[in-house]
Formats: sequence, structure tokens, C-alpha cells
Amino acid sequence: MGQQPPARAAVMSDVARLAGVSHQTVSRVLNNHPSVREETRQRVLRAVHQLNYRPNALARGLAGRRSRVIGVVSFDTILYGPAATLLGVERAARAAGYGINIVALEQLDRAGMTSAIDALTEQSVAGVVIIAPMMTAAVAVHGLPTGVPAVVVESGGGAGVLPSISVDQVTGARMAVEHLLDLGHDTVWHVAGPRDWLEARDRVDGWRQALEAAGRPAPPVLVGDWSPRAGYEIGLSLVDRPDVTAVFCANDHQALGLLSALHQRGRRVPDDVSVVGFDDIPEAEYLSPPLTTIRQDFDEVGRRCVAALLELLDADGPTPGVAPPQVPPTLVVRASSAVRRG
Repeated sequence: MGQQPPARAAVMSDVARLAGVSHQTVSRVLNNHPSVREETRQRVLRAVHQLNYRPNALARGLAGRRSRVIGVVSFDTILYGPAATLLGVERAARAAGYGINIVALEQLDRAGMTSAIDALTEQSVAGVVIIAPMMTAAVAVHGLPTGVPAVVVESGGGAGVLPSISVDQVTGARMAVEHLLDLGHDTVWHVAGPRDWLEARDRVDGWRQALEAAGRPAPPVLVGDWSPRAGYEIGLSLVDRPDVTAVFCANDHQALGLLSALHQRGRRVPDDVSVVGFDDIPEAEYLSPPLTTIRQDFDEVGRRCVAALLELLDADGPTPGVAPPQVPPTLVVRASSAVRRG
């Protein structure tokens, strides 16, 4: 007994799954590409008929030439990092003569990823950029249908054969901690991001590595949710501790909340406590005091993403090999960090 058509309208991934081929092969069959073996062609056409699949009209109209649109799968969030990454990809795509179509997901899981790829494939995008900052997203990338040209951003190395573009989060965290240790602080406390975020995990690793390399004790990790409120509440738990003289926050918004808590309780920054953030949000230099932070070059991330995707398209498929180098972060020193007094 054959497979029953899905309740929803069939998409290209359904055809590929039933025929046991890739998205790319289905596309070639539908566009009468001569490189497909006849046996494979017939298997795909039987799947098309069985599923009553109707190709997108735009995709058929683009047969024989590359679309000038790049699809982007993004997490539905207002957080600065993912938003700035998306903007960097958009700028790079526009500079290369491409537009972008965005699918924003509420949950970065396998089902959501597959649905997003299906939607973008139906729109005949040239390729896909996946912004995958969470562990669940990195795992979901492994299960994506083959044959879709794709590049992953901030996958934590979990993208397998797909090119993965990311900022060197571990090195950035080490730079922040080493800066504070060089100022004479005995150790550095860390306000971390959520445990299921890859960047938060890497920044904890970098923080710990820097302390271990210097032979300094590592205080307990203080976990927040990226928000100023988290930084503020954690800050209130630290203000009465005289041994807290330096704090590295996993993002600038948590640092903003920490600065507020310290100011409210009469702890001076940087005289009593030095603070370093991560991201270099546009407001960082206008905080009181201006925030020392780690800058991420999101425009460079976007350029590398688009360049890697276009290279993938020209190569007609992924070529496993050496992973692309990570984008280096930059330490931006401002007035929130200073030599330890006393």
C-alpha cells in the first residue's frame, strides 16, 4: 500500500523524501535537467503524482537561471545579536545583488527548520542562511533535507558538512577576562547568558579558560536571560560583597542592568567594581560610565555568510573540508574598567 498524501499541500521535501532523493534532484527533474538518470527521473515523477505535488509557479518560471533571492531562517527575537546578524546578512546580500526572504521561527527545532526550508524552497530562493544561536537549532541543522544550499551562522560547530560562520566567542570572553586581570583584579565574576544558547556556553568556556590560565579561582557562574533585568537582579546579589571587584557580563544589556544595581546601592564603577560587557551595542558608549565591551563584527559575519553561500552555489554542492575561520572579536576599552584600587 503506497504512502498517503499529507493533509497539508505537499512541498518539495515531501517529494524528495518519498522518492529517496535530495531537494536538488527533485528541482532538476521538474526543470528537465539533462543530468538526471532516467530511473531517478521516473521515481521522482511517480512521487510527484502520488503526492499531487504542484510546484510553485515562480520556481518554474525561474527554471534554467539562478534566483537573485537568498532565504534566511531566523529566530523570532528582538535580541541584539541575532538582529544584528540578520542585518549584516541583509547588507551583504544587497551588496552582492541579492534580495532576502526571511522566515522567523518561534522555536528553533527540527520541525520548524524543515518547515522553514520548505517554505523558502517553494519561493525558489538561490540558497539559505540559517541563524542558529541555540543548541536545539544546531541539532536540528543535522536533520535538514540534503540538496538545499545552506550556510549556518553561530552553529557552535554543529552544522556538520554545512559551512558555519561565527564570531570567536571563546576568544572574546578570554579577552574580557584577561583585560580585567591585567588591571590587577584577583578574579572575575561572570554573569552568563541562558544555558541553551551556544554563545553563552562559549563565553563561559572562555571566561573559565582565562581564569585557569592565570591560576585564579573561578566564582560560581551567575546565569541570566540576556535582559537588563537579569543583570540588575544579579547585581543586587553582588553589591554587598567586598570581594567582587570585577564582573564580566555575557552581553551589554545585562551589563546595563548591573550598572544600575551598583549605582543604586552606592558602589562606584569603576572605582569599586569594574564591568565589561559583550556585543558593543550602539548605546554602550553612552552609558554611565561608558561601557568597556567586546565588539562583534556582524557586517563581517554577513559578508562571510553570503560569500560562503555563493561559493557553495558555484560549486553545486557542499565540499567537506577545513571549517571557515571564525570572525575575530575586538576589545573596546572605555571608562567602566580600571586598575583595582587598594
